[in-house]
Amino acid sequence: MCGIGGRTIAEAQQRLSYTEFLQWVAFRRKRGSLHWGMRSERDAAMLATLYANYHRKPHTPPHAISDFMPHDREDEGAISLEEAMEEWH
Repeated sequence: MCGIGGRTIAEAQQRLSYTEFLQWVAFRRKRGSLHWGMRSERDAAMLATLYANYHRKPHTPPHAISDFMPHDREDEGAISLEEAMEEWH
C-alpha cells in the first residue's frame, strides 16, 4: 500500500479505513500490482513466456512467467492478511 495516493505508510494507516484496505486487497488480487513498471514487466514477461513455450523443443519443461520477471518478488517476504493487520495496529 506504500505510495497509494502519494501517501507514506504511516499516513495511509491514519487515513485508510479497514473496509477500504480490504477493497484495495481485493483489487490487487484481481488486477495485480499498482506499480506501472511492474505491470509493464509482467505484460512483457507474459509475451515472452508465450513465445518461448510456443517455440520450445519437445520434451522440455514449459517456461513460467516468473522466468522472465527478474524483479518479481511475489512470494518473497509474503505475509498473511492477519500478519499485515497486526502491523497496522
